[in-house]
Amino acid sequence: MQLVVARIGRAHGIKGEVTVEVRTDEPELRLGPGAVLATDPAGAGPLTIETGRVHSGRLLLRFEGVSDRSGAEALRNTLLIAEVDPEDMPEGEDEYYDHQLMDLDVVTADGTEVGRITEISHLPSQDLFIVERPDGSEVMIPFVEEIVTEIDLDAQKAVINPPPGLIDDRAEIASSRDDALGEEEA
Repeated sequence: MQLVVARIGRAHGIKGEVTVEVRTDEPELRLGPGAVLATDPAGAGPLTIETGRVHSGRLLLRFEGVSDRSGAEALRNTLLIAEVDPEDMPEGEDEYYDHQLMDLDVVTADGTEVGRITEISHLPSQDLFIVERPDGSEVMIPFVEEIVTEIDLDAQKAVINPPPGLIDDRAEIASSRDDALGEEEA
C-alpha cells in the first residue's frame, strides 16, 4: 500500500536542499537517508534521499542527482510516497495509519450511529475525522482522546463522546451572565 509521507516545499540554499511538509508520524523511518520514494507526479521520481537534517524546526532533504537550487525548485509541491505493508502498525500504542481509519463507522458511546469516516484532515493543531452522515451531510470530529474514546479496528468502528453541539445543533450555552440575570429577577 502506498502512503503519502511528505510534500516537497521550496528550495533551501543553492546546493539542492528542499524543505518538506512531513505527513507521517514516523519521519525517521520513512524519510531517512537511503529511502527510495515514489512521487506524485510520477515523472519526478522515484527519488532517493541522500541527506536529511532539521534546520529552524523544518526538515530539509537532499535527493541523489539534485545538486542545485533549480533542480530543487523543480520538485516543489511533489508528493513523496512510501510503500507500506497494509498489515504494518505504527510503533505507538494508540497510533493509526490513515488507511486503517478510513471507512470506520462512527458511533456514540450509547451506540447511536453518527456516520462513516471518509477523510482525515491533518491540521497543525490536531487531526480531524471528516464523517459523512447518513443524510449525506458532513461533520468534523477532532481526533483527540477526550472525544474519540475508542478505535476498534476489528469491529471497524470509532466510538466518540461528543460535546454538546459537535454533531447536533442542540448546544447548551452556559454563561455566568445568565445566572446573574436570573438572580436579579428573583
